[in-house]
Amino acid sequence: MHKPGDVALGGLFEVHYSSVFPELTYTSEPHQPSCQGFDPPGFRHAMTMAFSIDEINKTPNLLPNITLGYSLYDNCATLGIGFSAALSLATGREEQFLLQANCSGTPPVLGIVGDPFSTFSIATSNVLGLYKLPIVSYFATCSCLSDRRRFPSFFRTIPSDAFQVRAMIQILKHFGWTWVGLLVSDDDYGLYAAQSFQTDLAQSGGSCLAYSEILPWDNDQNEYARIVDMMKKSTAHVVIVFAPKNHMVQLIEEVVKKNVTGLQWMASEAWTLVDGLHTPAFMPYLGGTLGIAVRRGEIPGLRDFLLQIRPDLHQNNSYANNLVNQFWEYTFQCKFAPPPPGWLEAGGALCTGQEELKNVDTEFFDILNPRPEYNVYKAVYALAYAFHDLLQCESGRGPFSGQSCGSLQQLEPWQLMYYLQKVNFTTSFGDQVLFDENGDALPIYDIMNWLWLPDGKTIVQSVGFVKSASKGEEVTLDEDKIFWNFEPKEPPRSVCSESCPPGTRKARKKGQPVCCYDCIPCSEGKISNETDSMECASCPEDFWSSPQHDHCVPKKTEFLSYSEPLGICLTVTSLLGTFICVVVLGIFTYYRCTPIVRANNSELSFLLLLSLKLCFLCSLLFIGHPTLWTCQLRHAAFGVSFVLCVSCILVKTMVVLAVFRASKPGAGASLKWFGAVQQRGTVFVLTCIQAAICTCWIVSASPAPYKNTQYHNDKIVYECVIGSTVGFSVLLGYIGFLAVLSFLLAFLARNLPDNFNEAKLITFSMLIFCAVWVAFVPAYVNSPGKYADAVEVFAILASSFGLLVALFGPKCYIILLRPERNTKKAIMGRDITNI
Repeated sequence: MHKPGDVALGGLFEVHYSSVFPELTYTSEPHQPSCQGFDPPGFRHAMTMAFSIDEINKTPNLLPNITLGYSLYDNCATLGIGFSAALSLATGREEQFLLQANCSGTPPVLGIVGDPFSTFSIATSNVLGLYKLPIVSYFATCSCLSDRRRFPSFFRTIPSDAFQVRAMIQILKHFGWTWVGLLVSDDDYGLYAAQSFQTDLAQSGGSCLAYSEILPWDNDQNEYARIVDMMKKSTAHVVIVFAPKNHMVQLIEEVVKKNVTGLQWMASEAWTLVDGLHTPAFMPYLGGTLGIAVRRGEIPGLRDFLLQIRPDLHQNNSYANNLVNQFWEYTFQCKFAPPPPGWLEAGGALCTGQEELKNVDTEFFDILNPRPEYNVYKAVYALAYAFHDLLQCESGRGPFSGQSCGSLQQLEPWQLMYYLQKVNFTTSFGDQVLFDENGDALPIYDIMNWLWLPDGKTIVQSVGFVKSASKGEEVTLDEDKIFWNFEPKEPPRSVCSESCPPGTRKARKKGQPVCCYDCIPCSEGKISNETDSMECASCPEDFWSSPQHDHCVPKKTEFLSYSEPLGICLTVTSLLGTFICVVVLGIFTYYRCTPIVRANNSELSFLLLLSLKLCFLCSLLFIGHPTLWTCQLRHAAFGVSFVLCVSCILVKTMVVLAVFRASKPGAGASLKWFGAVQQRGTVFVLTCIQAAICTCWIVSASPAPYKNTQYHNDKIVYECVIGSTVGFSVLLGYIGFLAVLSFLLAFLARNLPDNFNEAKLITFSMLIFCAVWVAFVPAYVNSPGKYADAVEVFAILASSFGLLVALFGPKCYIILLRPERNTKKAIMGRDITNI
C-alpha cells in the first residue's frame, strides 16, 4: 500500500499470518508467494501508520512544506517475505520507487516502521544496519536487539524483553511465587527471553525454575503432549509463556485435551491481548491469566479514520485494493464477485462495497485503549521529529564534519539516524518519547488480567503497571480487581518447599534448585527470628535460645539462693546452730560460778562458744547472689572463725596436759607458762596468723564473683572464684594443722586420771572435725556451681555442730540434768561412790 510524498516512510506489518510459496523450477518464472489468513490487528496496525502520516501532513508545526508518503508492506508472518519487503523498501527495486534513473536524490524511504517480529527485525537490521537506515520497531522485544554494535540503526518504541522479564520477576516476588515453569517459542524471541529470564531469576535469588521447555514451531503433537504431561506432574502452579499466538493455541488445545487445571498462567506481551485465545473452550483453563501488555495510549481521530476505509480507495494498486477487499469480506462476512463455488448456495452474501462500517460491531474498531497501535503512532512521529530536526539545522552549525547539515536533496540515512537518537517529544497522551543509548524506549508495561464472566465472555482488564525506577522495577497492582481462577478466589501458592518458620533455617536439598530445601531446627543457643532464614544466629553471651528458637531469652541464673529448698534448709540449720550457741552461752553464763563451767578456764569456753556462733553465722555468707564483698568476706570470716575456735580448743588441750604434768613432783613451775594471759595471748596470736593469711590473699588475688557458663550452656552459674589457689590452700592448711595438732594432744591426754577429763571430749570433737573436713575437700572439688557452696556450708555446719555437741553437750547435760555431779569433789574424782 503506497502513498506518494516528498519523502516516504516504510512500514512492515503482519496483515496475513501464513504464506504458500509456489513450486519453483528452472524453467518457470518466479512468482510471488500467496499470503493467506487475514489478520485484522495487523491490518489495523498498518492503517494506524497511514493515519499517523496523514495527521503529520496536517500539522503545520511539524515538517512544514514537506509532504510525507508511505510504502506499507505485508510480511505474511514469513521471514523470507518480510526480509524481501525490507530490502525492497531500502533499495527501491520496484518500479514505483524509481524516482530518477540515476538513483540520486533522497533514498526510497527515510526509515522503516517495523518489523513486529524479533527474528525478522534481527535479519533486516543485520543487513540494513550496514547502511545506517533507521528501523523503528513497534513490537520486536528481543533483548538481543539492544546490542548497538550489531544493530546500530535499530530503535523501538516497545520495551525490550529484558525489562519484561524483570517485570515478571517482580510480579513473582509480589505474590511469593518461587517455583515456576517457563515455556518459550523456538525462535529468537523465545530463546533470548529464556536466557534473560534464567539469568535475572538467578540474580534475584527469589525464585527457581521447575522446568524450562521450548515449544516447537511445527505442529508436533507428541512434543506438545510431552510438555503438557510434564506440566501436569510438576508441583509448580505458575507457568510463564513467551510465545506468539499460534504456539499458545496448540499448547492450550493439548491442555484442554488432558484437562490440566489449577495453573496460574503468566503471559508475555506477545499473547496477552490476542483475541483467538478468549474462547469458551479455553477460558476454564486460561481464566485469571496475568499478562504483560504494551503501554496503552490514546490516538484521537483514529477510529474515524478507520471508518473511512472503503474498497474503492486503492483502485490504482491491485494488491492494496485486494487487501481492503479482504478486510471488507472479513468484516461483513461476504464475498466480492465472483464468489467462490458454492458460496451462494450455502447462503453466503455478496459484498457491494457500500456497506457501512459504523454499523458493524467488531473488535477492529475497539481502539479505546490502543497498545500496539500506540507504539506504531510513536514510531512514526519519532521518525518525523527526527527528520524535522534535521531540516532545522543551520548551515555552518551542523553536527557533521565541517559543521555541515543534512539536506533533503542529498540526505544520507545515517544523518537521520543521528537525529533519531536524540529525538525527545511528548505525545498528546502525555507520554515522553525518547531513546536510550541502545535505541530502547522508556520502559513501562501495563499488567493485564483475564476476567472470565459468568455469561462466558472475557474481559482483559488492566490491574496495574510496572515501570523502571531508580532502584529497579516498580510494580503497582490493584489486587482487589484481579480475578483468580481458583477456589477460594485468592492467589495460588507455587513453592517447591514451604517457608521455613522462625526457629529454623534452610538446608538445600542435594541436587535440586535453591528453592527446594528442608527446614532444620536451630541448634541450642541459636535462633532465627525471620521466615526463611539461611543461617541461625548465636545468642549473646548472657542469653539463650527460647524453646521455639525464635528469640533469645536471658539465661537462667543459678546460685545457692535463700528461696530454694536447699538454701532454706542450710539457712535454718545455720540459724538453729547460732540459736543453740546462744542458749548454751546463756546456760554457761547463768551457771558461771559452778565448778564444771569454771573448770579449765571458763573464759576460753565463752570464747569458744562465741567462735562457734561466728562459724554458724559465716555459713550465711555462702548463700545468696555472690557479690565482691561477700566473696571476699565469706572465706576470711570462715578462716578466722574456725582458727579462733580451734585455737581455743588447742589451748584448752595444752592446759589439760600442763596441769597433769604439774601434778608430778618438781613440775609445778611449768604452769606459769599457761596462765590466763598466756592462754588469751596464744589464741590471739594464732588467730592473727590466719587473719594475716586472709589479708595477703585478698590483697594479692582477691576472690571475686564470676559468671560461669561452662557447667550449663543455658544457665549462668554465679560463683565466687577463689582468686588464688595457694591462698585458699594455705587457709585450709592452717586450720587443718591446728586441728590435727589439737587432735594429737587431746588423744595423748585422753586417759589422764580425772573424773571429768575434758581431753576425751576434745579428742572426739577433733575426730569429728577432721573427718568432716577430710571428706569436704574431694566433695568440694567435684561439686559444680552452687553445690560447691552447699558442700562448704554443710562442712561448716557439720563441724560446728560436732564441736558444739561434743564439747558442750556433756557439760549442759550435767548442769541441767545431773546437778549433783556439778561439784568440785565430783570433778576432782572424790566422793565417786556416791555419784
